[in-house]
Amino acid sequence: MADSKLEKIPVSLERDYALSALPPHLRKGATVYLLDPTKGYYMNKKGTNGFICFISRMEWEWGEFRNDYTMPISFDPAGAKAIFPVYQDVAAMRASGKFTARQIKNIVIGRIRKGIYTAPSRPGISYMLEPVMRGYPGDPTNNKIMTMSMPHYMFYAPYMNNTDIGGDLDNGPFVSNPDNTVLGDKKGPYGYIIMPAGEVEAAKIVKDNSDLLKRLVAYKSYYKIKAMGM
Repeated sequence: MADSKLEKIPVSLERDYALSALPPHLRKGATVYLLDPTKGYYMNKKGTNGFICFISRMEWEWGEFRNDYTMPISFDPAGAKAIFPVYQDVAAMRASGKFTARQIKNIVIGRIRKGIYTAPSRPGISYMLEPVMRGYPGDPTNNKIMTMSMPHYMFYAPYMNNTDIGGDLDNGPFVSNPDNTVLGDKKGPYGYIIMPAGEVEAAKIVKDNSDLLKRLVAYKSYYKIKAMGM
């Protein structure tokens, strides 16, 4: 547990870590957002291809502040328009120091129910191909946090649950929709069909990002990948 104040990640490390969420061919043209812990997200680099990337430092569904949660995420234009504003508002509320984590959670729930926050307008993709991430492996009933290596692809699946696609939680694809836990089954607008990268691809991603992994571990030891990718 932590208070609302976050530590600023060194700019070059934060930028490269955020970009690692994207496949290499999209990185040069992507817009990069970094986090000012006193204000929220700001644009570090304006892109040209409609894709954005950033590091999530809080998932509102869990209703807690942590200072060790870091999940690089990217969105295509549809996700950038519909989903990223939620992350921006959550970060700004946390940075202000005026809200508890539970208050932020309740505000987001209220805005979804009022239609202020909406699902993406079309099918699309969010890449999470980073070599390592530190976050929640389950749903908002479990606040355990882990360091994981699980590069994967996420396709927008608003208002869906895993039963809808007969998902395989061990091998994928499967539906992850933590909004359903807090809003009610099939009421969550920000669900995803998740497809893990194959073993060969995942191993290549880790190898290609070996320098980034060394920099991350030098910054915080908890980024070290242990056996079985955890």
